[in-house]
Amino acid sequence: MWVIYLVIFIVSMLPLIELRGAIPIAYLFDAVLAKSGLSLNMPLAYILIILGNMLPVPFIFFFARKVLEWGADKPVIGKFFTFCLEKGHKGGEKLKAKAGNGLLVALLLFVGIPVPGTGAWTGTLAASILDMDFKSSVIAVILGVLLAGIIMSVVSLLGVALI
Repeated sequence: MWVIYLVIFIVSMLPLIELRGAIPIAYLFDAVLAKSGLSLNMPLAYILIILGNMLPVPFIFFFARKVLEWGADKPVIGKFFTFCLEKGHKGGEKLKAKAGNGLLVALLLFVGIPVPGTGAWTGTLAASILDMDFKSSVIAVILGVLLAGIIMSVVSLLGVALI
């Protein structure tokens, strides 16, 4: 059983997949296990997924921008790294323009509404590129991850109920 918890923890750390993929996977595992009379401890799974999703955040905030800037002029990776920097800067500026003084709330909603291209990774990178305060950014990202977790849990429960 611990292998399942480890899988969903690792999946929640992956860029693009993050919590948005880990929660449905946990509910899917739980539905499969239920057929044999077992079940996951969903509160524990939820906590592990949130921890896994948040674990990369400090590294992204402090190092991703530096790595992308370093690699932007390299022959093989330069175009991709430049694309990532431009995308993060453009997204961050758009967020800043729309949000005004409510930038942290906008960051929370950006991370919290589970659509492709949003999440803790992208939100943290945008916060880093915009030179936002680390502590405030992390709080906004955590709250966004919690919001996304609630939304994905409801959607997943509805999906499992249909199986």
